[in-house]
Amino acid sequence: MSHFTNPEADVDRFRFRLGFAAIFVLLAFGVLLGRFVWLQVIQHDFYQTRAEDNRIALIPIVPNRGVITDRNGVVLAHNYSAFTLEITPSQAGQLEATIDALAEIIDIQPKDRKRFKRLLDEAKNFESIPIRTRLSDTEVAKFAAHRYRFPGVEVKARLFRQYPLGAIASHAIGYIGRITERDLKWIEESERQANYKGTDHVGKTGLEQHYEFELHGETGYEEVEIDAGGRALRSLKRIPPVSGNNLALTLDAKLQQITEQAFGDRKGSLVAIDPQTGGILALVSTPTYDPNLFVDGITPDNWKELNEHPDKPMVNRAINGAYPPGSTFKPFMALAALEMGKRTPSQAISDPGYYNFGNHQFRDDKKGGHGMVDMYKSIVHSCDTYYYILANDMGIDNISRFMGQFGLGQRTGIDLGKDDAGESKGVLPSQAWKKQRFKKPEQQKWYAGETISIGIGQGYNAYTPIQLAQATATLANNGVMFRPHLVRYLVDTRTGEKRPVEPKPIRDLQLKQSNVDVIRRAMVGVNKEGTGARAFAGAPYESAGKTGTAQVFSLKGAQYKESSTKKELRDHALFIAYAPADNPKIALAVLVENGGFGAVSAAPIARMVIDYYLLGKLPGGAAKEDPAAIEEGHEE
Repeated sequence: MSHFTNPEADVDRFRFRLGFAAIFVLLAFGVLLGRFVWLQVIQHDFYQTRAEDNRIALIPIVPNRGVITDRNGVVLAHNYSAFTLEITPSQAGQLEATIDALAEIIDIQPKDRKRFKRLLDEAKNFESIPIRTRLSDTEVAKFAAHRYRFPGVEVKARLFRQYPLGAIASHAIGYIGRITERDLKWIEESERQANYKGTDHVGKTGLEQHYEFELHGETGYEEVEIDAGGRALRSLKRIPPVSGNNLALTLDAKLQQITEQAFGDRKGSLVAIDPQTGGILALVSTPTYDPNLFVDGITPDNWKELNEHPDKPMVNRAINGAYPPGSTFKPFMALAALEMGKRTPSQAISDPGYYNFGNHQFRDDKKGGHGMVDMYKSIVHSCDTYYYILANDMGIDNISRFMGQFGLGQRTGIDLGKDDAGESKGVLPSQAWKKQRFKKPEQQKWYAGETISIGIGQGYNAYTPIQLAQATATLANNGVMFRPHLVRYLVDTRTGEKRPVEPKPIRDLQLKQSNVDVIRRAMVGVNKEGTGARAFAGAPYESAGKTGTAQVFSLKGAQYKESSTKKELRDHALFIAYAPADNPKIALAVLVENGGFGAVSAAPIARMVIDYYLLGKLPGGAAKEDPAAIEEGHEE
């Protein structure tokens, strides 16, 4: 049986298939054309930018960090140039083999390799990364002789931070260290992350941290053309960085040095202030540390030694340590009594050597008592009984309100650290404070007997040395208070313009001048005929002061004997002072931890400090070569 085909049907089927194929091809070309239009026309600007980004890399240029100087121009923190051995990963081939070969001619420690690996993870392929810093001239010469063996490796000059005076004033200046995640978060919260591209270090404490954004400067950059492999081909454009602003301080470096030496190996603190401006003249916390240890990353051994040292050298006692003020509290108690009308200067009490309150006997430091005691004598000879009675008459809340005016129990706002994070508030006790401090109802109640110890600077009282110095400066300045500050002015490195930190009063206590005069006259008596007389014997200027001794632990009625008491449990020695008495140029607070009596341990340090500041007299009797320069340097 034969089959017959239909030519017309075959032609129709062929035409249908051909038409379908043509439509498919047209649609495919239409999609391709549409995609081409989308990419080449509509998205042209976007992809052109992406292509330029792939072709051009921005390499950040870290700015020169600002310099810190004292009031007389002595450099406290600056930068120096040193040679660094650096590797560009995209040009160096096998990194491990390259580093091993370099180690044969230059000393490369495991810590250097560890740091390089960490920086490699953070850097881009075309950026050079340091494998060794601070090369000696000999090492530079050795590498130069073998330079042909190491493509992608070169010696560069970089800037490093240095603290020329080492440990002197380290708690004030602070230090810089490598940026951590916490630092990055702080920078991002400040919306300054773009300005920190390429920066490895940031201020960690002190002025270095507080003025970080002033000291850092503005990061520059270099546009570099790179190939598909990330290798740099040529430089297209360079925007130079702007150096950070310089800080000129109120602090006197020589005064600082003399004060630190006066403490010797004793723990403690001293804060000296210009009462007329609030400028810090010396801020001492001992023991101290060398900030240079942190610049390039502190070694584990050094960190362990500092962190585990029993005397805690990393703690800034001047602003972070809170201590009972002891008898340095008494002049302020007496002033409060005058201002509130609780006492008159001539009103006297009979001191038998103790004060009975309820079933407890509060003893005076002098067995048998001081006899008849008026306000002048209570300060000059530091009569405890006078202030036991006064505290009971005034009440805790009246005491707290008055002392709060002098800044006790409050952060001063000094320009150290980040915000107020590094400064302690201390404790200014009151009924409200106790309710907030304790959880149990029986602990929250304020008992009248607790007020008695408050009157002599004991009990819950706890203040920082800088708070005591500020309060003393305010008293010396007749009730006008300034914020303590370390920076005198900032210098714009572009224009040379000086931006002063204006000394503006933050508070005027509106004290009655006659009342202030009573207290100031009694404090002069302390250094003439009272507990500070031995330390200030023969001084050619008139000064005012008050000694203090603060218990570290409760004696519970026992007699205190320093010789039989463990060193760490001995009383703290304190002293506050200002001079000259009629026109104060310096006010200070001294604390010697476990130093015993303030008249013995703290007052002599104050004498050395005031002698140098007013007279230029060095310990041992020597004087500066140019006393006139001292007076000029003290003007702010």
